[in-house]
Amino acid sequence: MSLRQYEYALAVAEEGSVTAAAELLHVAQPSVSQQIRGLERELGVTLFARTPSGLVPTVVGRAFLREAEIAVNAARRARATARAGADELVGELVVAAQMGFGTRQLPGALGALRHRFPRLEVTVFEEPSYAEMERLCRRGVLNLALMAACERSPADAHHLGDEEFVVVLGAGHRLLAADRVELRELEGEPWVRFDRDSALDAVLLNVLRDNALTPNTVARASQTATAVRWAAHGLGVTLVPASAVPHGHEHLARPVSPVVSQPVIAVLRHGTGPAETALLELLRKESWSESAFFSPVS
Repeated sequence: MSLRQYEYALAVAEEGSVTAAAELLHVAQPSVSQQIRGLERELGVTLFARTPSGLVPTVVGRAFLREAEIAVNAARRARATARAGADELVGELVVAAQMGFGTRQLPGALGALRHRFPRLEVTVFEEPSYAEMERLCRRGVLNLALMAACERSPADAHHLGDEEFVVVLGAGHRLLAADRVELRELEGEPWVRFDRDSALDAVLLNVLRDNALTPNTVARASQTATAVRWAAHGLGVTLVPASAVPHGHEHLARPVSPVVSQPVIAVLRHGTGPAETALLELLRKESWSESAFFSPVS
């Protein structure tokens, strides 16, 4: 078996046909067919079943492809590490960012990384839950995770800074007159919350409980920008990291008292390569203080 065969099998699984896989890989169709047949003969199993909608991995095929993906990604990282020099960094970097955290800092760091290393391919997943983060880690495809600190955070996680949370109010809301909103003044307000398994909703629920506020939920959003827009239109109030407030909505956001903040960490895969190290250093240079980019307008 070879890594090329693994790559061909993964391409067929992704595209659903040998023809489309060949186009994706920029090779001749017979070459892909031959490699897949050879792989199946060597393994003694059928990796793909033909269906009306195309080629679909069999049960055994799915299990094999999971391991093949890990092997291919490991090989890519090894090549990138070997070829990385002082002035060049190539290969693939896969990053997962927990919803709402590092919303403004991560793009800046990634932009600087791509400017410095234009041949580096970067893929970013915005994942709302710890479960999704763990799934990507188990698959072996994740290089760096940007997330809120929690009880399960690894001991070797890198603390980048603290995200201060702000409440977003509807236009004309009575509390917009204040520079900082007392949480107790939000009693009776309807809330726009987040997916139940997200870190953001866990923070919000703890804040409501700690301040003896009733969680009167009127809507749940899967993205911070959506929650802010709904709050701006008066559906309810919401609580988000200050960096997650979209441009044009800052005038509707206010810091809260008592202050609500959450440590943000970066978790790197074992066997850290030069790409992860470079991104970590760029993230450290980003400003993580709320006052650096958020200034409420009275």
